[in-house]
Amino acid sequence: MLNASWAKGFSAAITVCDADGIILEMNDKACKVFAKYGGKALIGRNVLDCHPEPARSKLQEMLRTRKVNCYTIEKNGIKKLVYQAPWYEDAEYMGFVEVIIETPNEMPHHVR
Repeated sequence: MLNASWAKGFSAAITVCDADGIILEMNDKACKVFAKYGGKALIGRNVLDCHPEPARSKLQEMLRTRKVNCYTIEKNGIKKLVYQAPWYEDAEYMGFVEVIIETPNEMPHHVR
């Protein structure tokens, strides 16, 4: 899965969990982003244990309904796009992938 070299060093944080919320993989950026919470040691833990309410309940609902969640945040002056979506293997629901991308303060928007 994330053992691919492109994902390991990719500039966005990528975290993968299974259908029960157990963290399976984190790329280097995700380990850095979540370093104060344990970084790579989070692998094998449940993502639900890493989220306070109301985020925990929202995440439980996402795992159950398999619906995409996408939003932007700003933390410490850094804007980020958070994209959380289910992943599948041979059409079988396997869990969720979270991708966090840092975005510029001023980002063009194009309608095509």
